[in-house]
Amino acid sequence: MPEVTRAEVEELWPELAWIEDSSLREAVARTWELAFSRSPLSPEDLRTIPFTLHVPDCPVSFIAHKRLVVHLARDCARKIGEFMGEALPVDMDVLIAGAILADVGKLLEYEKVDGRCVQSRRGQYLRHPFTGVGLAQECGVPDAACHIVATHAGEGNLVKRTTEAFIVHHADFMSYEPLVKGLRFD
Repeated sequence: MPEVTRAEVEELWPELAWIEDSSLREAVARTWELAFSRSPLSPEDLRTIPFTLHVPDCPVSFIAHKRLVVHLARDCARKIGEFMGEALPVDMDVLIAGAILADVGKLLEYEKVDGRCVQSRRGQYLRHPFTGVGLAQECGVPDAACHIVATHAGEGNLVKRTTEAFIVHHADFMSYEPLVKGLRFD
């Protein structure tokens, strides 16, 4: 598979520009480049594969869901700042970096077989929060953002979460659980 360029990562993630700290922005982009270098998936695959394998015929792509999570997290954090001020401070750079990286490990957890997205052998052993943290740490992402990657999914229910991690977790699950568990009146 051809190497994924920085321009391709930035095209997938225009929200990288929201990270003000240039070294953090660089580490986040590098993490995605590293993930692609170790994955059978391409940037185009992220536009077409489902964001979850837990919803049969999931109608939402990986990148649509992940970008939604970043936007929801940022918007929630802004409202928290507006209404709660310094009573509940939010580090926006850490929040956005963690939200962008939350599912980077799925590039190692998923693969395509006969045109279908399935869990890889590695993914059967190590879910994406684990592989995502490994990739992020390798690229110099600070612990505060790695904490979000580690705790955004169900595994995070077993540890204390930072404010930023709670926001990303809820942004992720508010757009996941209704598809999996939601009641619909059709």
